Amino acid sequence: MTGAARVLVVGAGPAGLYAATALAAAEVEVDVAERLPTPFGLVRYGVAPDHPKIKSVAGVLSRPFSSPGVRFLGNVEVGVDLTPADLARHYDAVVYATGAPVGRMAGIEGEDLPGSAPAGDFVSWYSGHPDAPDLSPLLASRRVAVIGAGNVALDVVRLLVKDPASLAGTDLPDHVLAALRASAVTDVHLVARRGPAQVRFTPAELRELGELPGVDVLVAAEDVAGALAEAADGSRADRANVDILCEWARRAPEGRDRRVWLRFRRRPVRLLGPDRVSGLVVRGEREELLPVQGVLHAVGYGAVPLPGLPFDRDAGTVPHVAGRVVDPERGVLPGVYVAGWLKRGATGVIGTNKADAGETAASLLADLPGLRRAPDRDPGSVTALLSRRGVPVVTWEGWRRIEREEERLGARQGRAVAKLADLPAMLALATRPGGPRG
Repeated sequence: MTGAARVLVVGAGPAGLYAATALAAAEVEVDVAERLPTPFGLVRYGVAPDHPKIKSVAGVLSRPFSSPGVRFLGNVEVGVDLTPADLARHYDAVVYATGAPVGRMAGIEGEDLPGSAPAGDFVSWYSGHPDAPDLSPLLASRRVAVIGAGNVALDVVRLLVKDPASLAGTDLPDHVLAALRASAVTDVHLVARRGPAQVRFTPAELRELGELPGVDVLVAAEDVAGALAEAADGSRADRANVDILCEWARRAPEGRDRRVWLRFRRRPVRLLGPDRVSGLVVRGEREELLPVQGVLHAVGYGAVPLPGLPFDRDAGTVPHVAGRVVDPERGVLPGVYVAGWLKRGATGVIGTNKADAGETAASLLADLPGLRRAPDRDPGSVTALLSRRGVPVVTWEGWRRIEREEERLGARQGRAVAKLADLPAMLALATRPGGPRG
C-alpha cells in the first residue's frame, strides 16, 4: 500500500480516541465519526458531575486532533449518513468503537411501569445527553430504589441524596440542577443481590457515600453478618468494602434529613402499582415490600447490533480476534475492527480502553500491507458527500465553539462549565460561521 493509509474510527469515546491516537502515531490519516456533535462519550455523558478529576482525561483524549491527519466528523451517524458502500469507497479500514449505550433492566415483573427506568437513562439525563429521556418526574418521589451493586449504582444513589448546593459548581446542565434543587427524594434503598463481600464498589466511592453531609447511611447488622469471614480470601477492595460496611452497621442513625438504606442479599421480585410504581418486593430470608415510588435499574449496559457486523447477543459484543472482526460464517472480515465496550463488553474503567484500543490498532497496522486500497481516498470527497446529503458536519473547531459557550455560561453563574443539552442549539452553535455571538 502506497501513501498514508486512511481509516475511519466510528465513535469518539475513550476507546475510539485511544485508537485514533495510536493510528495517528503511525502516520495513518484518521477520520473520527461521532453521531453527536460532542466527543468523549462516557467521559462527558457517564462520569458523575462531582468527579471532575476523572473528566480531566478529556485533555488526553483530545490529543489526536492536534495532528493535521486527524479529523472530527461530529453529527455524522455511520449507517445512516454514511453507508457501508461509502465506507468501502473512502477508507482502507474501519474501527467500530460505539460502546454499549443501552441501560439494562433487572428483568422482573412490573418493570415497565412508569417510574421504573434503567439507571443509565438517569445518568444520561443528569449528564446532559441530548437523547436522554426527561427523568425529572422521578424526583417527585419521596422514596426511590436503586437495584445494583457497582459504582454506577453508587453514583446514582449519591446524586439522588446529595445536597444540590454542593453540585452548583459542577458542569450539570441548568435544567438538571434546577430539578435536583426541587427534588422531594428523602430515602433511597440500594438493593443488591450480592452480599457485602461480593459487591463491585470501589472502596473510595463507597466511603464517599458515607461522608455526605445531611445523609444517614443505614446498614442492618444482619446484612453484614459473616461478611468478614467471606472477604478474608477476597481482594483488598473486597476486604475494605466489608470493613466500611461493618463500621456503618455499628453506627446509630443521627436523624438527618435524607437516608440511604443499603440492603444486601436481596433479590428484586416484582414492582407493584396499577398505573405507576408504588412498591418493590424483594426477597432475602423472607419477602419484603419497599414502599418506593421510583426504581432505577443499575445492572449494566448493553451494546446494539450495527449494520453489516456480526453480533453475539448473549455477550453483547461483536465477535473478534485481537480486535479483528470475525463473522461466524465468513471468517475474519478484512479491514473491519472493533474496540472498547463493543469489543469486550461493558467492563473496566476509562483507562482500560487504552490497552484495548492499542491491541486493535496494532492488529490493524499489521494488516495494512495486505488490505485492499480504497478507490477514493481524498478527504474532501467524504465531506463533500455529506454536504450533498444535507448533513451539517461538526468539525473539531465546531465542537470547541460548543465548549467555549459552555464555559461562558458557566462563568456567568460562577462555575467552570454549564453543560448544554439541546441538540438543535448545539448544532446551530457549532456550524454557524464565526461561532457564538454575545
